[in-house]
Amino acid sequence: MSVLIMHHRGTLAAHAYDRWLSDYEGDVLLLASREHLGWVGEELPTGETGYSHMEALDDYEVGGVLEARVLDLARQYGVTRLFTCQEHDLERAAQLREILGLPGQTFSSALPFRNKLLMKETVQAAGIEVAAHRGVECAGDLVSFAREHGFPVVVKPRDGAGSIGVTVLRSSEELDAFVAERLDVYGPLQSNLMVEAFVPGAMCHVDGLVVDGRVALAWPSQYLFTLASFKELRGGRHDVTLDRDDPLARRLLDFTDRVLDALPSPRNFTFHAEVFHTPDDRLVLCEIACRTGGAQTRGVIKTIFGAELNECWVRAEAGLPLPIDIGPERPEPVKMTGQLLLSRRPGKVVELPGEPPFPWVEEYKISVERGEVMRVSRYSADVMCCFLVSGPDRATVQDRLQELEDWFLDGLVLEELEDLPEDGTSAVSETPAVSETPAVSGTSAVSEASAGPETSRSRS
Repeated sequence: MSVLIMHHRGTLAAHAYDRWLSDYEGDVLLLASREHLGWVGEELPTGETGYSHMEALDDYEVGGVLEARVLDLARQYGVTRLFTCQEHDLERAAQLREILGLPGQTFSSALPFRNKLLMKETVQAAGIEVAAHRGVECAGDLVSFAREHGFPVVVKPRDGAGSIGVTVLRSSEELDAFVAERLDVYGPLQSNLMVEAFVPGAMCHVDGLVVDGRVALAWPSQYLFTLASFKELRGGRHDVTLDRDDPLARRLLDFTDRVLDALPSPRNFTFHAEVFHTPDDRLVLCEIACRTGGAQTRGVIKTIFGAELNECWVRAEAGLPLPIDIGPERPEPVKMTGQLLLSRRPGKVVELPGEPPFPWVEEYKISVERGEVMRVSRYSADVMCCFLVSGPDRATVQDRLQELEDWFLDGLVLEELEDLPEDGTSAVSETPAVSETPAVSGTSAVSEASAGPETSRSRS
C-alpha cells in the first residue's frame, strides 16, 4: 500500500506531502520535475523525510519519462493511490490511474475541467450561461466569429492556465495582425485554440474544497484588475474576498454549485471557478479548474477557514481524516482577506523594502533579490512579490492593500537597462549598481509558482 505523488510545478517547501501524510500506514513516494524545482531554486529534500522514495526527473513534461517511472514504481511499491494537485498533470494522472486500475479522478472527469471548449458546452447544456464561443480550426473560424459577435473577442488555448496565451483582439486590424503573425494553422496549438465573445463586468472567483462528493467549504472573491493584463500592469493586482453579508457572495456560491453539478466531478478535489458579474447583474461562467487556485489562494482559505486546501485534498484522496472539522453546514469566514501581487518589470533590482511594518499582513513572499535583472512576467503568477492581508471587512482590506502597495513601491529601486537578457528569464548580477532610479507606482486595477529566489514569512 503506497501513495505516489506527481509534483509538476511550484515549491516543495510549500507542499509538505510527507508531513501531510505522516499518519499514512504505507509508503509515500515522490516524483518531481527537476526543471521546475530549479525555477524556484530548490532541489529534492535532504536529511530525514517521510518519503520512502524520491526522484527529480529530467524531461518531466515530455517523452513519457514520467509515465515510465510511475509504472515502474507502481510495480515495485504496490501503489494504491496516485495524486497530483497541479493542473497540467490532471489528465496524465487520470490516464495512469485507469491503466493501473486505481481509484480517483478518471480521464472522462478530468477532460471537461481541462478543455474549456468542452467545459462550456457541458455547462451550457445544463442551462448555465457562458460567453458565445467556438473552436478555432482555421483563420476563417476567427474571422467569421468576429463578424458574427463583434469586437472585442478573446482567443486562448482550450487547455491553458495562468493566463498564458490569452489574447484580446479589439479591432479588425488587430485580428488581421494576429492571423498573419501569430496564428500558425499548421502549428501545435492550431487545433487547441478557441475564441469567445468578450464579457464586460467584474471578474469574480470562487475557491473551495469537495470531500466525498459534497462541497465542504467555499468562498468568493473579486479581482480588482484585468487578468490578461499581467504583463503590462505596473500597479498592484488586488484581489479581495466578498463580505459575509454581500448578496453577491451567496449568488456566486449557488452558481458555482450548479456548475459543479453539471460537470463529471470526482469525489475529492479542490476547485477554482471564475465568473463574470456583468453590468446588467448576470453571472456568466468564464471557466472552472479542478485544482487549487494560484497566487495566494491557499493562504486566503487558510486565513478565513483554517484549512490548508492541498493538505485536505491529498488526505481525503488517501482516505485519511481531514485536519479540520467538516460539519453538515458550510463554515463562514472568520475574517476577510485580500491579495496583492506585483508583476515583474524590466530592470535591475537595486533596493528592496524590508519586512512589512503592518500587523495585518498574514503572509508574504519576495521572489526577487538585490542585483537581479528582471524581464516582464511570463505568466500570471510569475511575480516579484505577493502579500496576503486581513481585515474585518472588504473595505478595510482594500484600503490596506493600497497602503501596502504604496509602501512596497516607495522602497523599491530599479535601474533601467537598455540591454536585457534575451532568454526571457531573470538573472542575478554580481556587479554593483551604477545609478539608481526610483520605481514609479502605477494605478491599481492573479497556478502556480513564482520563479527565482523567495523570501517568505507567515504570521498565521
